This record gives sequence, C-alpha cells and structure tokens, in this order.
Amino acid sequence: MELYNWVKDLSSASPAPGGGGASALVGALAAALGSMVGHLTDGKKKYAAYQQDILRIMEETGLLTDKLFALIEKDAEAFVPLSKAYGIPKEDPSRGEVLESALRVAAEPPMEILETLAELPSVLEELLEKGSRLAISDVGCSAVFCASASQGALLNLLVNTRLMADKDYAAAQNAKAEALDLEIRSRCEAVYARVKEALV
Repeated sequence: MELYNWVKDLSSASPAPGGGGASALVGALAAALGSMVGHLTDGKKKYAAYQQDILRIMEETGLLTDKLFALIEKDAEAFVPLSKAYGIPKEDPSRGEVLESALRVAAEPPMEILETLAELPSVLEELLEKGSRLAISDVGCSAVFCASASQGALLNLLVNTRLMADKDYAAAQNAKAEALDLEIRSRCEAVYARVKEALV
C-alpha cells in the first residue's frame, strides 16, 4: 500500500518526509472527512433543502483534499535545496545567500498548508447545520485533524524562519502564520466543542 510505504519512510532516519508532509496528510484527512459527510448527506430527503449547499461543499472539500495531499510531496521537495545548502562549507562566501534562499523555499509549503486549512473551518461549521446528523462525529474528527495540521504546519514554518538572516521577512511570515493558526484552531475547537456537546 502506497500510504503505508510513505509512513514507513516517515518513520525512518531520512529527514524527508517529515513533520511538514505529515501535517499536510493530516490536513488532507480532515478535508476528506468533510467530503465524506457531504457524500453521506447527498440526496437524503431529510436534507433536501440543503442539497445545493451539500454539492458545493463536496466540491470544495474535494479540492482541499487534493491540494493538501499534493503539499505532502511539495514539502519534501522543498527540503532538498535546504539540505544541499547545509552541506556548503561555512567558509564558502555564497553559503549565506544560498541558505537564505533555501530557507524561504522550505517555508513555503507550511504556509500553503495553513492557507489551505484556513478554508476548511467554515465548511465544517456549515456541515454542523446541514450535514447528516449520523455523521456529526466525523465533523468533529475533521475539526480535530484540521487544528492539529495547523499546529504542525506552523511549527514547520517557524523552524525555517528562525534561521533566516532577514529578520523583518521572517517576522512578517511568522505573524501571518500565527494569525492563520489561531483562527483555524479557535474555529475548529468551537466545532469540536459543539459536536461533543451534541453527543453527550
């Protein structure tokens, strides 16, 4: 199984795939669960009033799943130039510039993960109201995964920005990422709380 092999690679001594790719995978699972709830609601008479909304949600979550899944590989690819930059001798005058460029490249996928995840909470909030009640626990699981993926992506951005020589650029990236993470997590935690309340 391809995913099993990827997980085995993740568990190895190889630096890639790593936490960034794992965060993208968890995010893809979050979006996929939202899509599943949409499919379980699609065509049900009880939710006929929301049919068009459910079709839109299925399309949106499908796109988010695909984008996040693609970011698994993109994150691994972005680490390649950084790995090479670390191998440049410290006395090489080009090392600083090459390393700075590589750090920016490596920080791009985590930011993209956060930007993509930021589109999911509104979908989950909508599914709480319009999705099948039989799948409400899956909405909650999606929210948990989304929040976790966000935290993971943030950490994988920070591990690169902290080494950047351009501290103003790094600070701007950090501020943007932290704001996205806070928004994602706060909304996902609210969804989780509502699901848990509905189940007890």
